[in-house]
Amino acid sequence: MDKQVAQTMTKFLLNDQNVSVHPRVGERLSHTLREALGQRDVKIGCDAGDCGACTVLIDGAPVCACLTATHQAAGRHVETLGGMIQTDVDALRLAESFQDHGAAQCGICTPGMMVSAVALLRQTPAPSSDQVKDALGGVLCRCTGYRKIIDAVVTANASPPSEQHDGTVGSPIRRLDGVNKVNGSETFGDDVAPADALVLRVIRSPFARAGFTFGDIAQWQAQTPGIEAVLTPADIAGKNLFGVIPAFADQPVFAESETRFRGEAVAAVVGQADAMVDFDVTSFPVKWSELPSVQSVTEAQSKNAPQLHPGRDNNLMCAGFVKQGDAEQALASADVWVEGRFQTGFVEHAYIEPEAGYAEVINGRVEVHACTQAPVMDLDALEIILGIDRKDIRIVPTGVGGGFGSKLDLSVQPYLALAALKTGKPVRITYSRTESMQSTTKRHPSDILLKIGATHDGRITGFDFSGDFNTGAYASWGPTVSNRVPVHASGPYRIPNYRAEARAIHTHNPPSGAFRGFGVPQSAIAQESLFDELADKLGIDRLEFRLLNALEDNMPTVCGQVFEQGVGIKACLEALRPAWNRERRAVRAFNKVVTVHKRGVGIAAGWYGCGNTSLPNPSTIKAGIRCDGTLVLHQGAMDIGQGANTVISQVFATALGISVHQLQLVGADTDVTPDAGKTSASRQTYVSGNAARLSGEAMRADILKRVNASATAKLEIGEGVIRVTDGASEHIIELGALPQDDEGYVLRSQETYDPPTKPLDENGQGVPYAQFGYTAQLVVVEVDTALGTVTPIKFVAAHDVGKAINPMLVEGQVQGGIAQGLGMALMEEYIPGRTENLHDYLIPTMGDIPPIETLIIEVPDAHGPYGAKGLGEHVLIPTAPAILNAIKDATGARLTQVPATPARVRAAIKDLTHGN
Repeated sequence: MDKQVAQTMTKFLLNDQNVSVHPRVGERLSHTLREALGQRDVKIGCDAGDCGACTVLIDGAPVCACLTATHQAAGRHVETLGGMIQTDVDALRLAESFQDHGAAQCGICTPGMMVSAVALLRQTPAPSSDQVKDALGGVLCRCTGYRKIIDAVVTANASPPSEQHDGTVGSPIRRLDGVNKVNGSETFGDDVAPADALVLRVIRSPFARAGFTFGDIAQWQAQTPGIEAVLTPADIAGKNLFGVIPAFADQPVFAESETRFRGEAVAAVVGQADAMVDFDVTSFPVKWSELPSVQSVTEAQSKNAPQLHPGRDNNLMCAGFVKQGDAEQALASADVWVEGRFQTGFVEHAYIEPEAGYAEVINGRVEVHACTQAPVMDLDALEIILGIDRKDIRIVPTGVGGGFGSKLDLSVQPYLALAALKTGKPVRITYSRTESMQSTTKRHPSDILLKIGATHDGRITGFDFSGDFNTGAYASWGPTVSNRVPVHASGPYRIPNYRAEARAIHTHNPPSGAFRGFGVPQSAIAQESLFDELADKLGIDRLEFRLLNALEDNMPTVCGQVFEQGVGIKACLEALRPAWNRERRAVRAFNKVVTVHKRGVGIAAGWYGCGNTSLPNPSTIKAGIRCDGTLVLHQGAMDIGQGANTVISQVFATALGISVHQLQLVGADTDVTPDAGKTSASRQTYVSGNAARLSGEAMRADILKRVNASATAKLEIGEGVIRVTDGASEHIIELGALPQDDEGYVLRSQETYDPPTKPLDENGQGVPYAQFGYTAQLVVVEVDTALGTVTPIKFVAAHDVGKAINPMLVEGQVQGGIAQGLGMALMEEYIPGRTENLHDYLIPTMGDIPPIETLIIEVPDAHGPYGAKGLGEHVLIPTAPAILNAIKDATGARLTQVPATPARVRAAIKDLTHGN
């Protein structure tokens, strides 16, 4: 018998139940648990032991199931979260603590975290933070920043259940979707396919640029057992083209004749699950011819560089521009000026869930179940690719195990839909970790030149910014980045003479797309670094310098936009003053000791416009009441861990005047839920939140009108009735007496909100966003000047959210964003062909994130629901520049390239000591 298919019976105890399986030789325990035994609570993030998501207990000890052969479990006791949560006291207490602390965001890493924590709690019922870090350090999380996880484990056996709130705006209630996250039943893209689904694999280019030709595919298929279909461009009935911005759509589903980046798809193979387990993609009949490529924007702009796309001369895709006053003249006459060049690299999203899903054809319609941040955008794209009517397509999003922008773009969806239509059978796919990192979007690398001038008393007079952004092989969100950066490059400051240009330039790299901040974190590194340099040159305290130039109400931005209320940057900066003064004193005392270890304090600020830049940006929210009193909220804003399901429900419930716990939530599904827009650009709390507020108010007004009650009346929705108490009067609405609509609702509301923006003129003047959020952060770092290592000691983060709809979720977003900003600053750099897994590409671990003090600032916005502002994108904008400023404070060396690796830090210190 073939070694690869030989099977032997293996028996073990699974969650106290005897099981027998017949694994293949060398089959991973993770595969057996999920595919043979249905334990979908065991999540797979890497299949290499790098992320820890698949952690289970074997005889009480945590192991990575993906590194354990199934036969190694023979005769032993295997425990998974799904089993523990049924009866294990430690697991049950831990689940409560995780919910009370908001320790689960997207939930993909939660089973691995909790299983590891249960093993610890069994041995150490009251662990310290350091013990938790040691025990859980092998499990990666990309959402939370780890601090809430640590707190949840430390207090699991100590803290009582949290006080229950009715969920009105401002209440720190648990996530409404949190239970499934902590018991392992949350279903992600790899958890939902039918058992008999075929498996799809994509054939991808091994080169940055290559020509290719296919061999005899029909013969290969006939000679390869288990293969049911091969997909090529010939199978695309519509257009072999997609892109998130229609005017710039340029990416093929399958490349034709030439590929433009390593990992680009050229074909797909569909086969029976058993046959695809060991499918060798190199066996596919394709011949490659590597071609010269350009990797940097400098190479791409050189005279003889290959042009990636017709009509985009010098590989320039587009540029954004903002001009106010005369920056050139202001800089020429400035009393003091500073300038610098700053560079950043590719940054990988590194969500723990690789792209996954399945598709099938039901009654002539293709249904795609997959992880996504933008279901309606997926539908729009598939309509064009498949060449069929949109009514024949349904998008059913699965749980999203982290997104951060990359899951706005298509990934698995077109391959699945094409395969399901061609085979007539359900088809599934899960990207490998390497495949995910090779083929999906990244944060734009940047090369920025900046010059800033000021008066002797510290007033900024001139600002000239020029940035080249490496947008990779295809457009993706490059146009958005090039338009957004010039609006934001000033930071939240008053600058009367301003010029900023950002250019998106093609290279033979993976497409650069949306990643938390849309280019603003890169520009903030340059701007906030030079603010420190300018303050030092002027002899002004760095905090005071920022306060002196900070925007206020009724003060124009660099786009000429004036906000009459809601400008919260000064409040954020002032909130940091006590910590700034305290930590500066502490650092001076520490550095008096003669040592190679030096500490520094860094500060930085940021702002972010919520929603699309000067474009329509609507969200629609629907609700209905059935005759039995069931209240259903159709909430289509994708919750990717940030808490949209909870926040939008809280807003709706507050507007209606009922407890949020009465709501039955229906999530995004293009058949049953209105379009709430994409989850990006910090728009959901603001835009979809307003739609929820309007929908709640409309339903309330309808109910009150029916009984002629006053606006202050109280509502109580019971079984089959609505009771309206208006002072001494009480009115009853018998729901069973009302006519039902085609969805079974007797009362309903559906409202849309679109932010009031205005187009920008040729100089970038106008109203790009209806609201901005504001932030300022402080960090203390310790630098080993001999080794070049940088250790953050603590963060203090002040964030103006207008109104904290849910303070616990605000803290979670702040902590998670800071962790990503720390990674960008100190360790993360994606290099195609070199850092394509979670071993070579480093992201922060639990031991890397220091304590984070979150200061929630509430300066109400004129347009936000109950004054609320968006938050998700803002939080990491000041983190990297604050760290760089702290390194400079500690060592005197200015880092101008991130990540600030030990080698770069040592080199900067060496240059400083040599007088360069």
